[in-house]
Amino acid sequence: MSARLQAALGRIRQDVQGMHAYAIQDARGLIKLDAMENPYGLPPALQQELGRRLGAVALNRYPGPRIDELKAALARFVDLPDGAALMLGNGSDELISLLAVACHVPGAAILAPVPGFVMYEMAARLHGLRFVGVPLTADFALDELALLAALRRERPAITYLAYPNNPTGNLWDEGAVRRVIEAAASFGGLVVIDEAYQPFASRTWLDVWRAQPDAHGHVLIMRTLSKFGLAGVRLGYLIGAQRLIAELDKVRPPYNVSSLNAEAALFALEHADAYARQAAAIRAERERLLQALAALPGVQPFPSEANMILVRVPDATKAFAGLRARGVLVKNVSTMHPLLAGCLRLTVGTPAENDALLAALPVSL
Repeated sequence: MSARLQAALGRIRQDVQGMHAYAIQDARGLIKLDAMENPYGLPPALQQELGRRLGAVALNRYPGPRIDELKAALARFVDLPDGAALMLGNGSDELISLLAVACHVPGAAILAPVPGFVMYEMAARLHGLRFVGVPLTADFALDELALLAALRRERPAITYLAYPNNPTGNLWDEGAVRRVIEAAASFGGLVVIDEAYQPFASRTWLDVWRAQPDAHGHVLIMRTLSKFGLAGVRLGYLIGAQRLIAELDKVRPPYNVSSLNAEAALFALEHADAYARQAAAIRAERERLLQALAALPGVQPFPSEANMILVRVPDATKAFAGLRARGVLVKNVSTMHPLLAGCLRLTVGTPAENDALLAALPVSL
């Protein structure tokens, strides 16, 4: 290593040098069931129409009024509650990062149940906040007593509740979530309900918000169009009280959503019925997969309200390698947290992809 390179590396924070970058698996030539993507593309006619729309975008200009039109379309799509506003992000990941930036004061902490979405902890560490993980129960429910105790002790600036959770796929008990929201309100903490997988869930916290708006002034609901079917577009959005969103929006970089991304998202919302049919097909396939997996010896699937299924197998490393050798790529989450020992996370694919998974899994165990 040259002296100049070594000196330059010395300018990078030691904690960053000790981290691992977010790993993305090479899926070339494999059935890709590792990243909770919508497996369906648009029909050819809609693809051609989208291509024409994108071709007309003025790429020589910064994003302009179409961003406001996208926010208005999203507001109609979600039936935005009175007094609420929207903030856009380059995927949910950017919103999680911006929340950490906005709430970084000396001693601030971010709290979340674990195992959960890794970006909550990564954003906290990168922006100098403490991260407090509260383990779930053995059956992946919220440990309400431990969570409430941690809230009282740590008084976190932000508490994340993924609804449904990743990688476990389950929705939390509604009463427990209400009590967490109340506990956070007692010291002015924000609660972020992460609804990334809302298209596949049986309920949304936005309905609770509409019924009790006064109880949700400190609550943010975060969603993404990635699971909707636009993972490549990278568009997330945050819903919150107008005054709260106005403050958070101050840390958002200008033009953080590109004109192409905005146009693709507007097009998708105009054809939301097509994506709704895809989500219905995924939900039906999820139920078929759950039944088939439960019938396999040595395989324990856990209930899911997302487009993924967590399964416990006798040897996760062996099963992962066996599936990959047979052309099926899943996610080995067995080392992410002790509660996930022996677990794989399976994305719900098309019927043909799911058939391939079901054929390969028994001989991979």
